[in-house]
Amino acid sequence: MTEALFYHLERRSLDDVLPGLLERTLERGWRAVVRAGTAERAAALDTHLWTYSEQTFLPHGTADIGFLESQPIFITTEEENPNGAQVLFLVGGALPSDWAAPALKKLDRIVLLFDGRDAEAVASAREAWKAAKSADYDATYWKQTPAGKWEKQA
Repeated sequence: MTEALFYHLERRSLDDVLPGLLERTLERGWRAVVRAGTAERAAALDTHLWTYSEQTFLPHGTADIGFLESQPIFITTEEENPNGAQVLFLVGGALPSDWAAPALKKLDRIVLLFDGRDAEAVASAREAWKAAKSADYDATYWKQTPAGKWEKQA
């Protein structure tokens, strides 16, 4: 069964959290698709993943770069999975058009990250939670502790 993980960002930004989640995804031998809500957000993530750390980078690509099927991490705004990813990250307001879509059910995980300081993002995540539960996903909700650690809330 596909897991749907909802990450409520309150203490750290998406730019702070996403690289670590992507690193763990690659360490498990999985590929990822990062779907952003806008082209501007996708471009910013593309740049950020090359420069977020002086010690490392996350190998990734976009449709502009090509070699889509060989990218460990693929950044897009579209509902696509050209690299055969096992994990879909939804960021910047991106949501599936249909949580019951067969392509989503083939994934190991769907990870929705949302800004807890944005009332619209929280409301959208609540609706997404309902849709994921209705589509029979194993949905879990994660929130940051004051120390920045992730704790499962539901």
